[in-house]
Amino acid sequence: MTMNITHLAAAVAGLAPFGFSQALGGPYIQFLQRRYMGQYIRDDGPQSHQSKAGTPTAGGVLMLAAFLFGIAALAILQGPGFLSLPVWLVIAITLGFGLLGFVDDYLKISKKKNKGVSGYTKLLVQVAVGVALGVYILKTSPNGGNVSFFGLSTIHLGWFYPVFSAFVITGASNSVNLTDGLDGLAASNLLLSFMTLSLLLFGISMPDLAMTSQALAGACLGFLLFNRHPARIFMGDTGSLALGGALGALVILSRTEMWISLLGTIYILEALSVILQVLSFKTTGKRIFRMSPLHHHFELSGLKETQVVYSFVTFQFLCCVAALFLYNRG
Repeated sequence: MTMNITHLAAAVAGLAPFGFSQALGGPYIQFLQRRYMGQYIRDDGPQSHQSKAGTPTAGGVLMLAAFLFGIAALAILQGPGFLSLPVWLVIAITLGFGLLGFVDDYLKISKKKNKGVSGYTKLLVQVAVGVALGVYILKTSPNGGNVSFFGLSTIHLGWFYPVFSAFVITGASNSVNLTDGLDGLAASNLLLSFMTLSLLLFGISMPDLAMTSQALAGACLGFLLFNRHPARIFMGDTGSLALGGALGALVILSRTEMWISLLGTIYILEALSVILQVLSFKTTGKRIFRMSPLHHHFELSGLKETQVVYSFVTFQFLCCVAALFLYNRG
């Protein structure tokens, strides 16, 4: 009986957010259109993207609402015990980063410029949350300062762990934000990341966080049907900062930190492309890529937007398969 309830809860975790998105996605898009909540497209981006100007943004609000609906459904089905402290922390970080992103989206729309909350402010909030979460792990986990490399070896960071935690949270949130540049790119890769992480967390007997991850996957799938090419809505910083933060929080709280290197390989590559591009231009005056983040480089190299998305998603899928294979080997 317990196994059946667990299976039912796992299904609800993904299906409830998906159903919520499908039911309210259309009306929400119409609401944004009436309010002229359209995306501003930067002039220095690929010219093919100028046609997307005015597409409703802040779709992350729909994703977060769907996620909360899934959590509420799980709490009803599983009882109050499902809402453990780690689950509450994931919810708080997701909503907190979502609020930060919403303010950013609102400022961009109201000013009709691609500038919202300053990068310094975003970074300060992300680092503070990451450090606080790292201190929490140190205080509550028996091996709080340890970081395991896929179960093969372990290093002890001690009081440097909060710094590492801040790096993971900040890196995950910002790299997902950088990935959100093509129709369906971030949402499809996040779907793979959360689904695979959910399987890993079920495997290590963390059903509360596993179902939380699955609820996030369901929200991504529901949104993806509106965000796939040609996108009817963009997730904006509301969604990308929140879901990137959620991914980082999940791996920190489940002590699966290094798995993010496989579950989020695309995000890492996108972020590295920006870092390398800036360093190269400032030191040599030359660019490594035609444009960064990496997806723009392939666009300007002649690939269609859909080809870039399918290629990136296929690569991330293989990385997720590799993560599951490595976990089973362990």
